[in-house]
Amino acid sequence: METVPHAGEVLVGGRWQEATGEPYAIVSPAGEQPVAEVVLPSEKDAENALEAADQVGRRTWARLPVADRIAACRRFCTAMEARLDEIGRLWALEAGMPVRYSRTLHRFGAVGSWNAALECAADALRDDVRPSPLGETIVRREPAGVVAAVMAFNGPLVTTATKVVPALLAGCPVVVKAAPESQLVMRVVAECAEATLPEGTLSVLCADADVGRALAGDPRVDMVSLTGGRRAALEILDATKARFARTHLELGGKSPALILDDAPLDAVLKSLVPGATGGAGQVCALLSRVLVSEKRADELVEKLAGALGALTIGDPLDPDTRIGPMINAAGVDRAEAFVERARAAGATVGTGGRRREGPGFFYEPTLVTGLARDADLARNEVFGPVTAVQTFTDVDDGIALANDTSYGLAATVYTADRDVALDAASRIEAGSVAINTFGPTVTAPFGGRKGSGWGRETGPEGIHEFTELKQIVLGPGV
Repeated sequence: METVPHAGEVLVGGRWQEATGEPYAIVSPAGEQPVAEVVLPSEKDAENALEAADQVGRRTWARLPVADRIAACRRFCTAMEARLDEIGRLWALEAGMPVRYSRTLHRFGAVGSWNAALECAADALRDDVRPSPLGETIVRREPAGVVAAVMAFNGPLVTTATKVVPALLAGCPVVVKAAPESQLVMRVVAECAEATLPEGTLSVLCADADVGRALAGDPRVDMVSLTGGRRAALEILDATKARFARTHLELGGKSPALILDDAPLDAVLKSLVPGATGGAGQVCALLSRVLVSEKRADELVEKLAGALGALTIGDPLDPDTRIGPMINAAGVDRAEAFVERARAAGATVGTGGRRREGPGFFYEPTLVTGLARDADLARNEVFGPVTAVQTFTDVDDGIALANDTSYGLAATVYTADRDVALDAASRIEAGSVAINTFGPTVTAPFGGRKGSGWGRETGPEGIHEFTELKQIVLGPGV
C-alpha cells in the first residue's frame, strides 16, 4: 500500500484541512487491488473552497500585478516539473497510464503548455490603447472571476497546464474539481500549490460528480471550465444558464486520420499508431477513425493490424509497456459493447477485440473494418483502444466522410502535397488539423467545434478565455 501524504485532507484555498467526505479506496486498474486509501472531499469542502476563492482570492490574487502572478505561477510550475517522475509513477498506479506514455505526454504536453503560457502571459494581458471618436480608449483584459475547473482522469497534469495555469495567470482564483481517480497525482499538484501560491488562490478537490454539480450551481462561480463528456457538459449548462455564467467546454471527439494516396504508409504509421492508441484509447483527440481510399485499404489494414498487434500490453510501471489498462471495468464493457455491435452488423475485427485474461481492466488494441458509414462505431466516441477503418473514393469523398460526425475536435491529413494538405485542412470541420503528424500543439489555441465543445485552451487565446474585456474611455481633462 502506498503512503499518501495528506490522505485525510484536502487543499482549500492553498491550505490543507481535514476532508469531510467518505473514505475512498484507490484501486489499481492493472491489478484490481487497493493501493491506498484517502478521504473524499464533500460538498462542505467545496463550500469552504468557494468561500476562500470568493473572499480571499478575489481580493488578493485577482488584484496582483500581472508580473507578480507570472512569477508565482512560474514557481508553481517549476515545483511540478521537479516531480514529473514521481507523478508519472503515481499516475500509472491509480489510472493505469504507462510511464512510457506519461514521460512523453508530461514533458511535451504539460511542461510545454505551461512554459508557453508563462512566456506569452505578459503580452496576452497587456492593455491595448486605441483611438476613438470619444477620446483615447484603453482595452483591458480583467479576470473573469472565480473559476471552477472540472477535470477528467485521463490527463490531470496536462489539464492543470492547459486550464488551471492559464486561469491563474489571468487572475482568476480556481477551485479544481478533479476526478476521484486522480487522488495521487493531484495531491502532488496540491503540495506544489501550497508551497508557491498565495492563500485563497487554488483549491484541489478530487471528488465525485455531486461536488462538481454544487460548484457549477453556486452563484459565486463566475465561470466553469470543463474537460469531460457531453452529459457533464449538459448538466453544467443547466446549472449555469439562469445566472448566465461563462462556460468553456472541451469535450470528446471522433477524430479522423485522412490518408491520401500519395502518403507513404510506413511513415504514416509512426504517428498514426500512437495517435490512435495513446492512453489505451482514453484520449479526446484520439485518431479513432482511419479514412483511406478503396484502392489502398487492404494494404493499410494489413500494415496497421500488424502494428497494433505488436504493441506491448501490460504493467503500466514497466517502461516497455505501450498499452496499459483502461480506467475501470465499465470502460472495458463499453469498448467491448461497441465492437460486438459492429460485429453483429457485419463488420470485421482485423486484430484485437478481446479482453485480456487475468486481473486488470485490459482490452486489446482493436481494428475494425467493413463498417457502414453511419455505424455506431464510426460516429460515436468509444473512449477505448478501438480504431475504425473506412474507405472513400476520392479526396472530396474523404473530406465529406471526415466531416460526417457530430464531433469536431481534431484531425490529421497524411499526404506529400502541401497544397492539397492545406486545402483539406481548411475543409475539415475540426478545431485542430495536423499534417503528417498527430496534434494538437500546446502553443496554439486548441478546442472543438460542433459537439466537441466551445472555447479554446493553450496559446494566448487560452489565457484570454479566462478574461473579460473592458473599455476605458479617456475623455477631456485626463
